[in-house]
Amino acid sequence: MKIPPGLADAVLSTTSDAIIATDKAGIINFWNPGAIRIFGFTAEEAIGHSIDLIIPENLRKRHWDGYTRVMATGVSHYGEGDLLSVPALAKDGRRLSVEFTIVLLRDEQSLLVGTAAILRDVTQRFEETRKLNRRLAEMGQVK
Repeated sequence: MKIPPGLADAVLSTTSDAIIATDKAGIINFWNPGAIRIFGFTAEEAIGHSIDLIIPENLRKRHWDGYTRVMATGVSHYGEGDLLSVPALAKDGRRLSVEFTIVLLRDEQSLLVGTAAILRDVTQRFEETRKLNRRLAEMGQVK
Protein backbone atom coordinates (compact mmCIF):
# COMPACT_ATOMS: atom_id res chain seq x y z
CA MET A 1 0.00 0.00 0.00
CA LYS A 2 1.36 3.37 -0.99
CA ILE A 3 1.10 6.07 1.67
CA PRO A 4 0.09 9.42 0.20
CA PRO A 5 2.78 12.09 0.50
CA GLY A 6 2.40 14.18 3.64
CA LEU A 7 -0.09 11.84 5.30
CA ALA A 8 2.13 10.76 8.21
CA ASP A 9 3.19 14.34 8.97
CA ALA A 10 -0.40 15.60 8.76
CA VAL A 11 -1.71 12.90 11.09
CA LEU A 12 1.11 13.21 13.62
CA SER A 13 0.86 17.00 13.75
CA THR A 14 -2.91 17.16 14.25
CA THR A 15 -4.33 19.26 17.04
CA SER A 16 -7.63 17.36 17.09
CA ASP A 17 -6.38 14.28 18.94
CA ALA A 18 -3.44 13.59 21.20
CA ILE A 19 -0.90 11.15 19.85
CA ILE A 20 1.51 9.93 22.50
CA ALA A 21 4.24 7.31 22.20
CA THR A 22 6.18 5.72 25.05
CA ASP A 23 9.14 3.40 25.29
CA LYS A 24 9.09 0.05 27.11
CA ALA A 25 9.64 1.81 30.45
CA GLY A 26 6.64 4.10 29.91
CA ILE A 27 8.74 7.18 29.18
CA ILE A 28 7.12 9.57 26.70
CA ASN A 29 9.10 9.89 23.47
CA PHE A 30 6.48 11.51 21.22
CA TRP A 31 3.94 14.21 22.15
CA ASN A 32 2.03 15.88 19.34
CA PRO A 33 0.25 19.27 19.18
CA GLY A 34 -3.06 17.58 20.07
CA ALA A 35 -1.50 16.34 23.32
CA ILE A 36 -0.36 19.88 24.05
CA ARG A 37 -3.90 21.20 23.47
CA ILE A 38 -5.64 18.51 25.51
CA PHE A 39 -3.25 18.07 28.43
CA GLY A 40 -1.56 21.47 28.58
CA PHE A 41 2.03 20.20 28.79
CA THR A 42 4.43 21.33 26.09
CA ALA A 43 6.39 18.66 24.24
CA GLU A 44 9.48 19.76 26.18
CA GLU A 45 7.64 19.24 29.48
CA ALA A 46 6.35 15.79 28.48
CA ILE A 47 9.06 14.08 26.40
CA GLY A 48 11.51 12.21 28.60
CA HIS A 49 9.03 11.95 31.47
CA SER A 50 6.86 9.09 32.66
CA ILE A 51 3.34 8.71 31.31
CA ASP A 52 2.35 9.18 34.98
CA LEU A 53 2.23 12.83 33.93
CA ILE A 54 -1.36 12.32 32.78
CA ILE A 55 -2.45 9.31 34.88
CA PRO A 56 -4.41 10.09 38.06
CA GLU A 57 -2.48 8.85 41.08
CA ASN A 58 -5.26 6.46 42.19
CA LEU A 59 -5.07 4.65 38.81
CA ARG A 60 -1.30 4.36 38.45
CA LYS A 61 -0.88 0.94 40.08
CA ARG A 62 -3.55 -0.58 37.84
CA HIS A 63 -1.98 1.09 34.79
CA TRP A 64 1.54 -0.10 35.59
CA ASP A 65 0.42 -3.65 36.42
CA GLY A 66 -1.10 -3.91 32.94
CA TYR A 67 1.68 -2.02 31.18
CA THR A 68 4.39 -4.17 32.73
CA ARG A 69 2.51 -7.36 31.81
CA VAL A 70 2.08 -6.23 28.20
CA MET A 71 5.74 -5.18 27.86
CA ALA A 72 6.87 -8.55 29.25
CA THR A 73 4.54 -10.70 27.16
CA GLY A 74 3.81 -8.59 24.08
CA VAL A 75 0.15 -9.46 24.54
CA SER A 76 -2.62 -7.06 25.45
CA HIS A 77 -6.11 -8.17 26.42
CA TYR A 78 -7.45 -5.17 24.49
CA GLY A 79 -8.11 -6.05 20.88
CA GLU A 80 -7.29 -3.94 17.88
CA GLY A 81 -9.88 -1.22 17.58
CA ASP A 82 -11.00 -1.43 21.22
CA LEU A 83 -11.88 2.04 22.42
CA LEU A 84 -10.85 2.51 26.04
CA SER A 85 -12.29 5.19 28.33
CA VAL A 86 -10.33 6.45 31.33
CA PRO A 87 -9.84 9.52 33.48
CA ALA A 88 -6.70 11.55 32.82
CA LEU A 89 -4.97 14.61 34.25
CA ALA A 90 -4.29 17.97 32.65
CA LYS A 91 -1.32 20.14 33.61
CA ASP A 92 -3.56 22.43 35.67
CA GLY A 93 -4.78 19.46 37.73
CA ARG A 94 -8.18 19.13 36.05
CA ARG A 95 -9.48 15.61 35.58
CA LEU A 96 -10.37 14.81 32.01
CA SER A 97 -12.28 11.96 30.47
CA VAL A 98 -10.45 10.51 27.49
CA GLU A 99 -11.15 7.75 25.01
CA PHE A 100 -8.22 6.14 23.27
CA THR A 101 -6.90 3.32 21.19
CA ILE A 102 -3.46 1.87 21.74
CA VAL A 103 -1.04 -0.03 19.54
CA LEU A 104 2.15 -1.85 20.38
CA LEU A 105 5.28 -0.58 18.66
CA ARG A 106 7.83 -3.08 17.39
CA ASP A 107 11.26 -2.69 15.86
CA GLU A 108 12.61 -4.25 12.63
CA GLN A 109 13.09 -7.60 14.43
CA SER A 110 9.48 -7.47 15.74
CA LEU A 111 10.70 -6.86 19.28
CA LEU A 112 8.36 -4.80 21.43
CA VAL A 113 9.75 -1.29 21.95
CA GLY A 114 6.79 0.64 23.36
CA THR A 115 3.30 1.89 22.70
CA ALA A 116 1.47 4.58 20.78
CA ALA A 117 -1.95 5.89 21.76
CA ILE A 118 -4.42 8.18 20.06
CA LEU A 119 -6.51 9.99 22.66
CA ARG A 120 -9.60 12.19 22.39
CA ASP A 121 -10.91 14.47 25.12
CA VAL A 122 -14.55 13.48 25.75
CA THR A 123 -14.94 15.33 29.06
CA GLN A 124 -17.84 17.49 27.88
CA ARG A 125 -19.78 14.52 26.49
CA PHE A 126 -19.07 12.49 29.65
CA GLU A 127 -20.35 15.33 31.89
CA GLU A 128 -23.48 15.81 29.75
CA THR A 129 -24.25 12.08 29.89
CA ARG A 130 -23.72 12.03 33.65
CA LYS A 131 -26.10 15.00 34.12
CA LEU A 132 -28.71 13.37 31.91
CA ASN A 133 -28.44 10.09 33.84
CA ARG A 134 -28.85 11.99 37.14
CA ARG A 135 -31.95 13.75 35.83
CA LEU A 136 -33.42 10.47 34.62
CA ALA A 137 -32.73 8.87 38.01
CA GLU A 138 -34.40 11.79 39.79
CA MET A 139 -37.45 11.49 37.54
CA GLY A 140 -37.64 7.80 38.37
CA GLN A 141 -37.69 8.59 42.08
CA VAL A 142 -40.57 11.05 41.67
CA LYS A 143 -42.89 8.45 40.18
